[in-house]
Amino acid sequence: MTTDQRIDEAPKFHRVTLARSPLRDCSNWEHPVLEIFRPAKVEVLAQKAKLYLIPSTFGEDFDPDFAPRATSALDLPDLHAWTLKFVVSVLEVWAGKREPAQLTRWCHQNVFSSLLRKIGSQKSVGRVRNIHQSEPLDGICESTITIRFGDRLRAMSVRFEGVDGRWLCTYLELI
Repeated sequence: MTTDQRIDEAPKFHRVTLARSPLRDCSNWEHPVLEIFRPAKVEVLAQKAKLYLIPSTFGEDFDPDFAPRATSALDLPDLHAWTLKFVVSVLEVWAGKREPAQLTRWCHQNVFSSLLRKIGSQKSVGRVRNIHQSEPLDGICESTITIRFGDRLRAMSVRFEGVDGRWLCTYLELI
């Protein structure tokens, strides 16, 4: 017996194509034995974002009935447009072109008091170049904005939290 086999011709291979039978055609499943093997329909429910936010209070005490209530980002205005509008308003306040009272509803009192200290600190209104945003949790937005003041490029850091049905600025810093 020899293990050396010589093949004069190359082997021929035939391509086989497998296709799934459509599951929508129920005529194949009408047999009683096959019925027990029918694949179960799986309903996929859309997941709702979970709200983990506890609004920043900066050490303030609130009556539980009147404490700030967290709001999901799904129930708030578009984040990118809101950030751009808010940042332009802050830049106008810093340039002395806008009244700061217009921003009281959108800022925490600590942020608003620091905004008041910087009124007129800029000679001109800066131009927003880029906005980079991240949402670490539902109802929280942390943004970094690059702003051009003449020949100088600066960065602004802003944090918004969804509180009482609106975006509330809880951190604002021009770097």
